[in-house]
This record gives sequence, structure tokens and C-alpha cells, in this order.
Amino acid sequence: MTGPLLFTPLTLRGLTLKNRIVVSPMCQYLAVDGYVQDWHFQHHARFALAGYGLSFVEATGIMRDGRITHGCTGIWEDGQVAGLKQIVDGYRTHGVATAIQIGHSGRRGSCARPWDGAAPIEAGGAEPTWQTVGPSALPEKDGYPVPHELNQAEIADLVDAFVAATKRSLAAGFDVVEIHGAHGYLIHSFFSPVSNRRTDRFGGNLKGRMQFPLMIAEAVRAVWPDERPLFYRASSVDNVPGGLPIEDTVALAVELKARGVDVIDCSSGGMSGPATLATTKLSQGYQVPYAGAVRSGADIKTMAVGLIIDPEMAEAVLRDGKADLIALARETMADPNWPYHAAEALGVDRPDSVLPPYYSFYLERRAKVLED
Repeated sequence: MTGPLLFTPLTLRGLTLKNRIVVSPMCQYLAVDGYVQDWHFQHHARFALAGYGLSFVEATGIMRDGRITHGCTGIWEDGQVAGLKQIVDGYRTHGVATAIQIGHSGRRGSCARPWDGAAPIEAGGAEPTWQTVGPSALPEKDGYPVPHELNQAEIADLVDAFVAATKRSLAAGFDVVEIHGAHGYLIHSFFSPVSNRRTDRFGGNLKGRMQFPLMIAEAVRAVWPDERPLFYRASSVDNVPGGLPIEDTVALAVELKARGVDVIDCSSGGMSGPATLATTKLSQGYQVPYAGAVRSGADIKTMAVGLIIDPEMAEAVLRDGKADLIALARETMADPNWPYHAAEALGVDRPDSVLPPYYSFYLERRAKVLED
């Protein structure tokens, strides 16, 4: 192979992505009762025309009380499918595969939108609060609401809700489902010893803390078609005292692979404070080592995410065997046409070819007449 690996197709089960560049799930907090709005169609149209291989719809609640905020998208009722399908169809027109990230906010729900502070909603305000839930009755921080400790019957109901959301994701036409097991939300809170103090089969040692994530993966895989890939987003490490080490996530990835998960989306943090609204300085590609560790330790494909900005870095991550896919979030907001600019930077013979033909035609002609 002589061309950039970033622009080499990747086959996952029955799906072949035209390149390795992924639009990461980015919460917009602009849904109404879980339904997507015009903003969501406009947001995704930018990426549908830009040459990405795969694009995610944001973290989407499997139930009303599984949202993070009142502005989060939902997939807990059939009426929400049509809007999501419209997004999928827009991408499909231009050869971009689509994914949806489904999850439950757990003890981190009932919060204000990020630009309103992201703290728990106060009772008596303009928007109603709801009861948060978790593996144990431990608040995220001192002074925060105490979540209801889920009993085993309620856990079974949650598994059923994930199954129903997966079936709706299929009805909407998504190519990929990703289970959100990161950032302090419900599934991650079961896996992390920081938030899980249970003494039944869902807690205690590593095997017990894995039970809920593995139940979800098994149930989702059972109803998600064999030819369609299943992803799992993990907070690879908690980055807090007593939190998850990378070794635990590698062990989880081994078990997830055995249950039909195809790709681990390697993020980190979120057990104490938002993972994506960090205030400390971070280096570019700071989470890449986690993707590399999971890929080699569990022998599973991984997706690297987190401040991957430069095309040269993205290409090096793939060539060095650290990951199989490169996910971009805020960089796509800064530069929606990142695939085109990456193709230029990496010396693709016709960088315009990554774009729809209606754009490529004119850019190719311009390239021929530009003076060196």
C-alpha cells in the first residue's frame, strides 16, 4: 500500500467504510422531548457533504429519564425514529455510513445544558427534575442528588430498554450501534469501583462490575443484525484515585469481543466532572495510548478519539497500530472539510475525490489551472 492508511477502506462485518475518518458523537443539547430539530439536520448536512467514512448521531437516551439534559436526543418512543431516519438518509445519499450512540445518563442525568453550567437542575426551576439512578446510592459529588440504587428487577428493565432502542435504531436505518459505556454514565458507573459499591452479582470484584455492561452487550447484539457492526465506548481509565486502570478495560474488551462487539471506542474520564469539558491543558492525541493498549491487549479493533487535529498524527496512529479508526469531534466543528484538507496534507493524488462529485468536479478543474 502506497497511499495514506487514513483513506483506505475498512470492512467491519458486512459494512465497508470508504475511509477511517469518523465524526464522533457530539451532544447538541437542542432536542425537544427527545426529538431532533432543524439544527440537527443542518449540523449533520455539513458532514454528509465532507467525505467522512462514518458519522455518529449524538448520545441518545434509551428512556426519558435516561437523558443527560432536557435537550438530549431520545430513542425511547417510535415517533422519534422518523427524524433520525431523515439524518441517516441524508448521509446515505453521499456514501457516508451512520452510527448512533445509545445510552443512559445514570446518576449524571437531570442536569442543565453545558452553557447553563451543566450542574444538576434545581427543584422548582423552569424545567422539571427527575430521579437519577445508579448501581449504588452515591452522588457524583458532595451536595449533588443521591441516585436511586437500582434493584435487580429494575436492571432487567433497563436491559429491555436498550433492546427496544436498538430495534428502533435498526428501523431508522443506522449501520452501526454504539453502546455508551463511558463518561460516568450508567454503564460506566456499574463498571467503575468509584461508583459501584454493590455486594450482589453486579458489584464487588472485576467480574461482578462487568456484569451489567456485558448483559447490555449480549442483549443488544442479539437483536442487532449479524452483518452490522457493534461498537462500545469505554472510559479506558477514570483518572481519579481508586478508579479504573487500563488493565480492567482491556479485560472488559476481551469479554465484549467474545459477545460480538467489533470496535472499542477509547475515551477516558468522566467519573468526576465532564470528560469533554476539561479545564486542564491536554496534549494532542492524549487518549491514543489507551486505544493502543486495548487493541493489543484484547486483540480487538479500536477507535482513537480526543484532540486528534493534525492529519499527520492521525495517519501515524493508524500506521503505528494504535487504532483502526480516527474519530474527530470539535475539530469537525472548526473544519467540517477536514477529510479534504487531510487528503491534501497527506499527498492523496486527487484530494478532491474524497468529496461528492458535484464539489470534486470544480475543485479538480481549479487545481489544473492554478499556477505552481
